[in-house]
Amino acid sequence: MDLDLYILELNEATNKTLENYENQLTKVVVGRANPNLVNKIKIEYYDSFVNLEEIASIQIASALQLIVKPYDVAVIKDIEKAIMNYKLNVTIANEGHQLRLTYPMMTTEKRKEMVKQLSVITEQAKVGIRQARQDVNKKIKSDENLSEDLQKQYLDIIQKHIDETIEKILKIQEVKEKDLMTI
Repeated sequence: MDLDLYILELNEATNKTLENYENQLTKVVVGRANPNLVNKIKIEYYDSFVNLEEIASIQIASALQLIVKPYDVAVIKDIEKAIMNYKLNVTIANEGHQLRLTYPMMTTEKRKEMVKQLSVITEQAKVGIRQARQDVNKKIKSDENLSEDLQKQYLDIIQKHIDETIEKILKIQEVKEKDLMTI
């Protein structure tokens, strides 16, 4: 098999892991209102599931409040239910035509707890990336059409790609951690 195919397979797996990581990060609340915390919540809308951002405008009302205004007021109850099920630790006020989401002030203890949660999520992502590497490495090592030198070269290229991806994850973690500890 060609190196490009191995890299393509690796990219698919690592991109999926990165996407999942970023999705998990939206659940780590940083102590201030952020539309990204809710914009990807899936809402049942006319027998299909869509992201909240597709059926409502999401605005920052204050440092600790978001306003969610559905384009179709008939789905406000469905939106409210989906947000509750997402377990964001917010107070939801249904004002009839819009929802007001209020985030609690974060204590230093809660911020440290969120940093720990962030570390766990980051470690899970790194494990997923390494698993993708192992899967591709096994295929390279079992490919009888590759010489030993070519296998080594492919493995080195794969490792370099993995190192870059993990570095990307660590940078994302660093930014999120700084956000968490900023009062």
